[in-house]
Amino acid sequence: MTRELKIELFEPGADPEMVDDLAADLRLELLELDVESVSPVVQGPPADGSKGIEVATLGALLVCIKDSVWLVEEVVGTVRSWLSRGSSSRRSLKITVEGRSLELSGATDEQQQQLVAEFVRSLGAPTRPDPA
Repeated sequence: MTRELKIELFEPGADPEMVDDLAADLRLELLELDVESVSPVVQGPPADGSKGIEVATLGALLVCIKDSVWLVEEVVGTVRSWLSRGSSSRRSLKITVEGRSLELSGATDEQQQQLVAEFVRSLGAPTRPDPA
C-alpha cells in the first residue's frame, strides 16, 4: 500500500519562477530518501479544447511512499531541515497526509519538533521499526 503526502510551499512576495525553483530544490532532497516518487501536483485534467497539457500546481509536490509512518517522519524531518536553511523567514510549508495537515513556518525548532511529533502520532503507528 502506498501513502501520499502533499507538500505545498508558500513564499510570500516571490515570483512563480522562484517558487518553482524552490520546489525543484526540495524535490531533489526528497528523492534522496527511500520514497517511491516525488512529483509536481497536477491541478486536474486538461481543460476542454486544450492541447492536453496538464498544469502543475505552483509550489506543490506529491510524495509517494510505502505505507510507513517512520518514512512520513523522515520526509517531514527533511522538509523541516530544508525549511530551516531557507533565506526567508516568511517561507512556510503545508504537509497533508490522509486529510491531516501540518503547517511549518518560522516557529522555533522546539515548537516545530513538538508539532511534528504530534502529527506523526496522529497517524496512529510507531514512529520507527525496532532494529533487528
